[in-house]
Amino acid sequence: MSAEDFTTALVTNGQAWMVLSLAAVLPILWAFAMIMHFGRPYVLRFLGTLTLRFGGDVWWLSYVLIRDGLLVITFALSVLFLFPNLYIGLGLPLTAPLATVVLMWALVLKYLRDSDDDPRAFQGVSLLLVIASVLYIVPQIYGLEAADQVDRLAQWGLDGIPGALVSRGDAGLNPLAWPILWLSLGLVVLTGGALFLRYLVRLGRSDEPAEAAEAQAA
Repeated sequence: MSAEDFTTALVTNGQAWMVLSLAAVLPILWAFAMIMHFGRPYVLRFLGTLTLRFGGDVWWLSYVLIRDGLLVITFALSVLFLFPNLYIGLGLPLTAPLATVVLMWALVLKYLRDSDDDPRAFQGVSLLLVIASVLYIVPQIYGLEAADQVDRLAQWGLDGIPGALVSRGDAGLNPLAWPILWLSLGLVVLTGGALFLRYLVRLGRSDEPAEAAEAQAA
């Protein structure tokens, strides 16, 4: 093996190892993110027991920072599943791109509406997070992580489940992989385009109420 072939193999295998390691870590991040999100009632009850206003503010800001930071980090790592060369070539969870899209919608809803003060927005974010976590965790555990249990699953006739829940298995490319990837990429583009158009339409409107108030005061 030449030095060039060795370098190519090292880079390719290193990339695969890194991506698969991130895919294995993401369920942990999802679990922590869901715990922090649905732990909001406990945090509010705890804040009611504090007598020092400064302590309550610090506790609440710390909670919000950790909760939203976990969601942003999870989304940033999940963007890897939208790369065709990784998703198609490595055999990642089949519905991972859709989970990324739904998580993006949850973050967009948190951006557009205050989910901490609006109960409907909180319910919407909660529903989107549950859907996104299921779309990722289920194929990750029962597809990617269960790939070495095919012989044992064959005893109950379930040996086809791991291969059906990953984008590429021992039988080759999953026929649903490309449609799911293209659908996810299209939804990401549409969501980003809608946010950009909303920004352009509302550009400058935030100054109108202030200018009207100044005119009335004058």
